Amino acid sequence: MFGRKKIGIKTEKEIELMRESCRLLSEVHYELGQFVRPGISTADIDELGEKLIRQKGGIPNFLNYEGYPASICVSVNEEVVHGIPTRNRILQEGDIVSLDAGLIYKGYHSDAARTYGVGEISPEASRLIEVTRQSFFEGIKFARAGHHLYEIGGAIDDYVTPFGYGIVEDLCGHGIGTHLHEEPMIPNYRVRKKGPVLKPGMTLAVEPMINLGTWEVEWLDDGWTVVTSDGEYSAHYENTILITDSEPEILTLHEEERRYDV
Repeated sequence: MFGRKKIGIKTEKEIELMRESCRLLSEVHYELGQFVRPGISTADIDELGEKLIRQKGGIPNFLNYEGYPASICVSVNEEVVHGIPTRNRILQEGDIVSLDAGLIYKGYHSDAARTYGVGEISPEASRLIEVTRQSFFEGIKFARAGHHLYEIGGAIDDYVTPFGYGIVEDLCGHGIGTHLHEEPMIPNYRVRKKGPVLKPGMTLAVEPMINLGTWEVEWLDDGWTVVTSDGEYSAHYENTILITDSEPEILTLHEEERRYDV
């Protein structure tokens, strides 16, 4: 599953363009998070997301990517990722909704995801969202030059497994830059191999997808929407990060989110 293809190293100029692309995306995500509430449709979220991306000078990188028909992946409850926004899917009190979005700025991609509670949600759903978010931060403690790539997924696994949650194995994180998906593939669970050594200048999208129940997933007939096999809730948290000589730089983290420690 995991190959040995070369992982690109970004130049200083490329890193600056990545920073700006990611900063713009962090603003889009923040505004979308403020917009989420009961009574809106998933299509409303997509329309606002595309409008914000274009207003900020970006291009939605998900729109028409391998045929995906929207700018924002909007996944509700048991939908893990790649939910297709529609007019007839109305958010209800107690739902959870994952928003996965990205944009292109001057040829450079950014990618990030957040899961939100819709109105008042159950303690069980709230804990799933928080554990998923924290698992990202646990993972990137090992996203440092000199460490091995698969230490990230090992740390995510070590943190999540004691909660009894399922870690999705059919989908993973990835490199990112002038293409949305670049080398390497980044598992969110422990694998036997150590993987390549991380080096300064690598840009990675780390994105744990955690299920309340089983780790197993299925694809719906639309060819895109991934759902949990047991119908339980799923949460998703993702940021684009930069490997540096010291701690990783989280490029898509909005200033309002920076109260969380790495």
